[in-house]
Amino acid sequence: MAEPKLDPTIPPGLHLVSAFLSMEPTNTLLSLSRECGGGLVTEGVQRFIWDHCISNEAGEKGYGPYLRNFVKRLISEVESRNGTVLDELYEQCGYYMSSLKDDRLVKGSARVHKCISFLFPDDDLVFLGCEPPSCPKSSNLVVPLRCSLNMLEGDTGCSVWPSSLYLSEFVLSFPDIFSNKSCFEVGSGVGLVGICLSHVKASQVILSDGDLSTLSNMKLNLKLNQLSAETDVLERFGEDPNTVKAEMYNKSKVKCFHLPWESATESELEEYLPDIILGADVIYDPSCLPHLLRVLVILLKQKKAYTQTWEESCEGRLQDAEHINVNGASEGKSLFAHDIQCVNIQNGNRTDPCQVEELHGGSSVARLMKCPVAYIASVIRNIDTFNCFLKLAEEANLVIADITEALVPLNLLPYMQSYNRSSIRLFTVKCK
Repeated sequence: MAEPKLDPTIPPGLHLVSAFLSMEPTNTLLSLSRECGGGLVTEGVQRFIWDHCISNEAGEKGYGPYLRNFVKRLISEVESRNGTVLDELYEQCGYYMSSLKDDRLVKGSARVHKCISFLFPDDDLVFLGCEPPSCPKSSNLVVPLRCSLNMLEGDTGCSVWPSSLYLSEFVLSFPDIFSNKSCFEVGSGVGLVGICLSHVKASQVILSDGDLSTLSNMKLNLKLNQLSAETDVLERFGEDPNTVKAEMYNKSKVKCFHLPWESATESELEEYLPDIILGADVIYDPSCLPHLLRVLVILLKQKKAYTQTWEESCEGRLQDAEHINVNGASEGKSLFAHDIQCVNIQNGNRTDPCQVEELHGGSSVARLMKCPVAYIASVIRNIDTFNCFLKLAEEANLVIADITEALVPLNLLPYMQSYNRSSIRLFTVKCK
């Protein structure tokens, strides 16, 4: 019987191509290759890999040592099962061995291009209430990124970290939380979260990082994704700052700027009134935590003071705000509509984003009452560091809630076997 032909637009072929483009470890590629061949890397699977991974534009632009290792391991896999290896793979392996120089001295500082593919299954589109082509989830989102193989280069910001992937999945899974909102990210790294915020049509995307090499790399990634990066207003010498800011807001450009936490000032941040603050893997260094918390307090308190003036002008209306009961809450413990971070709305075993939007501020009254909120995704690598964060947050009058189980993002990266979603926690941070 003829071997079924693989399709690069649907699994399992789609997963294999996506894993290759994102430079997943070779073991992952081999595992997906076996899945495509029903347990073996057949000649048909090898032909698919050659056509859609190695011999095309993706292979030509790929990182040589990565390609060389994959082809060598692929040949070894086939030969160990007494299979037939395509001549093209032998020839390509010979080319890599003879043309690639010893990369041991440069491997750590190498910059590579990856493509992170967020895959949206059709059943999840129905669950999210989206109908193509109006919904941005109606097609897969592929994000090209220039990043480093060295996890510590650029003060850790030039590499793709797990919490950044998780926070990006969260943004794409719950677009109504971020759509038409002003979003500010601290420690933006390669810019992946900011690109996803732009995709779900956040009204303003502000990205910041304290490392200049990371910032430069981030701006390059924005250009790779056809996004215009507006730099600091003062850099446009000779122009009226108010005019420049008006242009920035009208065109919904992504603004990115240099923001070392230790030197950030309230006057520097007071021009921003973000609805939402985001951070991925920012809880890592105890010496940085006091500065991070100070930045969060400044950003979280500004909108609170702003909304309080509206509440005063609308005095009397808030008493009429409707209360909603959640998960069988008693009448005495009903919640206002904006208290999303402390509740768990479930539809079977899945969170219902329609109910989430209602809770998050679907009513005009809830919007009047709503203060800004920070979403922080983090792998807790050191419990002492995390406890230090909690202690400093309490001293700063911030309330932290773990919403990992309440708002579970869709698995949009099913091909990433190296990405351990279960190790990541998602927190909200608010002012008391």
